[in-house]
Amino acid sequence: MKKPLDKTQPPAGPILVFDSGVGGLSVAQSLRKHYPHAALCYACDNAWLPYGLRPDEALAARIVRVCSAAVAACSPSVLVVACNTASTLALDALREGLTIPVIGTVPAIKPAAMVSRTRHIGLLATQATVRRPYTQQLIDDFASDCRITRIAADELVTLAEAWLGGRAPEIARLSHLLAPLWQATSPEGDAAPLDTVVLGCTHFPLLKPWLEEASPTPLTWVDSGDAIARRVAQVGAHVSEGDDGRCFTTAPAQGLRAGFQRYGFGAPQPLSLPD
Repeated sequence: MKKPLDKTQPPAGPILVFDSGVGGLSVAQSLRKHYPHAALCYACDNAWLPYGLRPDEALAARIVRVCSAAVAACSPSVLVVACNTASTLALDALREGLTIPVIGTVPAIKPAAMVSRTRHIGLLATQATVRRPYTQQLIDDFASDCRITRIAADELVTLAEAWLGGRAPEIARLSHLLAPLWQATSPEGDAAPLDTVVLGCTHFPLLKPWLEEASPTPLTWVDSGDAIARRVAQVGAHVSEGDDGRCFTTAPAQGLRAGFQRYGFGAPQPLSLPD
């Protein structure tokens, strides 16, 4: 039985999911699984996609600007920053500048360490997430007894965006991109085989069916969606019920209209940013 949303604190409003692109839809999917009656809004900064290639200082300011505009547009009760890069750069500033709870996203290192039997975990993420000190701190804190194979796979972000626009990823391309990950499932010598993979970017769970098909051996795939959903209840936000489904983008995204609809959102609307 799913834990009910806390409805003791006004004002009520939808859950606002923010990401640089469409990756946050994987988080929205988890939120709907846990809270099927909650109203959701979505905002993505597709004009600046991909975030991993932007300078940190400029990007942090941009994230605050876009999230503030999205909050003004949909009056949410809680903001979910469904982006690892945005969370590591701007979470403190968002919490200082907004009056609603702000929930961030981090790679699911802790839950992966809890389920791995071989103690060999793959971290599949963007280059920015793989190299950030914050990621290493998560490993030190929760998976210090594990071997971590890190794979930077920024192209998966592009493939996820393309899939939402109607182009399914090619299994051969995925197999080529993730060859180092597959090799770790059958390492040479006495090393333990990799058995668990952290999907360290919210775009990546959108590709999970194809990742499973490309994998030469069954693996446990772990993402942050369920943990984020549980956190929404913990912060005590008074989430409104009913259909909302508004979707905001910072650049035209009509090609993604059908993809957004597949995840329960309406046609993308332009998000007006403050000067």
